[in-house]
Amino acid sequence: MIKGQCHCGKVKFSINCELKELRRCNCSHCRRKGYVMTTVNKDEFHLESGEDYLSIYQWNTKIAKHFFCKICGINTHNKRRTNPNAFGVNVGCLDGFDMSWIQNVSDFTNGQEFTLENQKQDEASLQKK
Repeated sequence: MIKGQCHCGKVKFSINCELKELRRCNCSHCRRKGYVMTTVNKDEFHLESGEDYLSIYQWNTKIAKHFFCKICGINTHNKRRTNPNAFGVNVGCLDGFDMSWIQNVSDFTNGQEFTLENQKQDEASLQKK
């Protein structure tokens, strides 16, 4: 069991799993945040407290949900568009997590492909050919 929280401590959660798949997404939203995320199954994530302090940011297809604290603004976790049975969890929010051991975090390089704007541009390019 690993506990985590936002910066101000209003949102608290726990995950019950091994840390796996540490990565950064390269979509237009995530690349600006720069967070290192891990993947946890839906049943491995438990929101302990602070549901009233969570806000959700959605864009593009409005399928993915990016959860962040209304008070401090920290993105604690997200529900992914690509796998609705899993959450991405910001490892920087995990209590006692030492970021210094992370090296060569892989990028989720498909993130850009999920943007509707890119799909529209691709369709327009194909129509011109």
